[in-house]
Amino acid sequence: MGRWPAGLLRLYVGVMCVCLLAPIAIVVILAFSGGGYLRFPPTSLSLQWFARFFGNLQWQRALMSSVIIGAIACIVSTIVGFFAAYAFLRAEFRAKKLLLSLMLTPIIVPSIITAIAMYYLAGKLGLIGNFLWLGLCHAVIAMPIVLLILLSALQAVDPNLERAALGLGGSRVRVFCRVVLPIALPGVLSAALFAFLASFDELLISLFLAGVHAQTLPVRIWNSLNLQVEPTIAAVSAFLIGVTTLILGADGVLRHRRARRRRARDLPAESSASAPPAFSLPQPADGAAPG
Repeated sequence: MGRWPAGLLRLYVGVMCVCLLAPIAIVVILAFSGGGYLRFPPTSLSLQWFARFFGNLQWQRALMSSVIIGAIACIVSTIVGFFAAYAFLRAEFRAKKLLLSLMLTPIIVPSIITAIAMYYLAGKLGLIGNFLWLGLCHAVIAMPIVLLILLSALQAVDPNLERAALGLGGSRVRVFCRVVLPIALPGVLSAALFAFLASFDELLISLFLAGVHAQTLPVRIWNSLNLQVEPTIAAVSAFLIGVTTLILGADGVLRHRRARRRRARDLPAESSASAPPAFSLPQPADGAAPG
């Protein structure tokens, strides 16, 4: 890539971006179609499919199910991932790398295998369609994402700050709540957003475990595609794209604020290090009169 001319490299990147974004743009345009069936380009524009999506009781239930399950997965994976990341960075124990690898396994193992295993366990326990169980299963998928984000965020917490707070008489709980958590808070919020997004867009696990009463939005889209391809699906897909874009935008804002705070914190240290030493008059020797 370094040998390519700058103009050719820009053209290549632009073409790749267009190829990746073109299907998303087509779905969004179809969501505003005014016709009675999917046709691109649409002959007219309308919001009728969004009105049908938000006005249909089944779609409303699916949306509410996705929000509830996503909230459970977000809370569980963020709390567990935060304490796990803190333990991996601060504690010393055997098999640390093995345990970290096990927690990152859901990224490597195909989702269909994980979904089948969870389905058999849920079937034996009678938990098919249970919201709490679905949220916990989604938390397993979101855990690696949360862990990787928080491992990076907690590395910005200087251990010397914790030692200083402990030396001044603070308890470990107080130091954790007043020192570690505020510094790592932007990373925690980013991890929580991505955990919710991972659960909100999850299809395979929800398809196996949702049952009839806990259908999420992706499962509802899947069932609608099997029965009939209606333009409402384009509106729902555009809604999912909008939610994803909104969460990614919020994460970008959090990252920008975190980088700005880090630069503001590092600037005084750099200024004091580069400043010339203060001028002082030479001190007279002992017993000598000042000149």
